[in-house]
Amino acid sequence: MENMLVESIIKFFLHTGIFNFNPFQLLFLAIGLLFIYLAVAKKIEPLLLTGIGTGMVLANIPLAHLAAPPETLAPGASLTITDLVQGGAGPLFILYYIFVQTELIPLFIFLGLGALTDFRPLIAQPYTFILGAAAQLGVFVAMLGTLFMGFHLNEAASIGIIGGADGPTTIYTTIKLAPYLLGPTALAAYTYMSLVPIIQPPIIRLLPRKHRAVKMKPPRQVHQLEALMFPIILMVVATIFVPKATPLIGMLALGNLFRESGITEVVERLSKTAANEFMNILTILLTITVGSTMSMDMVQYYSRQMGITVEEFLTKFVLIFVWGLLAFAISTAGGVLFGEILYFVTKGKVNPIIGAAGVSAVPMSARVCQREAQRVDPTNFIIMNAMGPNVAGVIGTATAAGIYIDFVQRFYGWT
Repeated sequence: MENMLVESIIKFFLHTGIFNFNPFQLLFLAIGLLFIYLAVAKKIEPLLLTGIGTGMVLANIPLAHLAAPPETLAPGASLTITDLVQGGAGPLFILYYIFVQTELIPLFIFLGLGALTDFRPLIAQPYTFILGAAAQLGVFVAMLGTLFMGFHLNEAASIGIIGGADGPTTIYTTIKLAPYLLGPTALAAYTYMSLVPIIQPPIIRLLPRKHRAVKMKPPRQVHQLEALMFPIILMVVATIFVPKATPLIGMLALGNLFRESGITEVVERLSKTAANEFMNILTILLTITVGSTMSMDMVQYYSRQMGITVEEFLTKFVLIFVWGLLAFAISTAGGVLFGEILYFVTKGKVNPIIGAAGVSAVPMSARVCQREAQRVDPTNFIIMNAMGPNVAGVIGTATAAGIYIDFVQRFYGWT
């Protein structure tokens, strides 16, 4: 009897998570805990890193299999919720499959982003569109660099778009072109979005101190009719010139149309819902599911889809993170460089710092630009000037994504 009791206790402990960790799970778990620490203790983008870190921790608890795909899921298979549940899929995988892989969350987040974003600084200073375009430099450099390193065109395009520092656009592009890379590309994009206050300042400080001290005139007042017409024009232009970008830009424009046409109680209610409650729910769902993609269950799933080993996939993961960082840094440098050109063209009327806000991390990059300007002169306020290129960057990255999707799908003969 005593032996049976001891044997039962031993079996119990052998079937706990403590005895079933593998090195990769420990690595992902440590990264998840680091993200939570940065969010809670260091206050670094807690809105994003808290959910991402928690998703990584939960998905890597041994034997829990919260992010496990169903056993019957073949590469490229289309399944119903019933199939997922009956196939043994984990709850986090079901959330990921329903809300992320179907492209719903990226599109809805653009709706909320449109309702949150004031396009008036961009309308008042249309030249900042150029800074938003210049800050897409890393998107194209990273695509070419990863192609040179042996990635396929669809993979290179998905990695390159990380340079725009736009998580929803990265997710949308990767789902369209290389869904098996969604975990590392989404995680890289949101990680670098969170680290904007760390990555961008050293690049900005390469500018001469005199140039960083330039005080700019506040943007002019924009008429309500201009603000109302802008999202409508944006929708039409996106549809005509870059049809593949229409889902993203169209939802962005719709959210902004809610915001600017809040002349009735009904439309105002829609705008507030899209910008607040709806956006908060989407953020919770997205961050947890993005974090859960970096689990051993998901890594094995991705590896099977690609026909490679787990070690080979993790090597790709590291390369994606490296190129994502390079893409983001090059995009920041591209915006700053063009800001410097505008400084000379306008004879010192444009502070080149605002070029760094050309990436689409709204409003984080604009805030970084404001802080860097005040490091030189505490009385300098350029945040409204920086918001112009910042929102232009959102449009620029979405447009670049549409171009990539169209080009790659034509190259591969997809519809």
